[in-house]
Amino acid sequence: MPFDPAAATERFHAMIGDLDFAAIEDFFADDATYSSGKVGGLKGRADIMAAFRRYFAEYPDQVAEDSLIESVSPLAARAVWRLSATSASTGKPLVRRGEETITFNDQGKIVRVDVTDF
Repeated sequence: MPFDPAAATERFHAMIGDLDFAAIEDFFADDATYSSGKVGGLKGRADIMAAFRRYFAEYPDQVAEDSLIESVSPLAARAVWRLSATSASTGKPLVRRGEETITFNDQGKIVRVDVTDF
């Protein structure tokens, strides 16, 4: 069965929703990159996972919903999402909308995530 990047993205987002950090970490290639206007550029699985852990320590109640996940190439998918959360340190709500393109390698590991906020 051929690799389905949209299905892989859906599984990845479900693991994020479950805060399954071991599974999230396993999705990333060692040399993955993560680019977002909110976090800047991250390089390497260790840096990406440290950022994920910091983010979810600050926003532990995040609820995210995908309105679209589509394959854009044999190894990439685009997801359009929205999320809401509350800052643990300030109590202020966070609401974001955006899209991301997730690129996978031949082994189905994430090699690049590009996030754009709307």
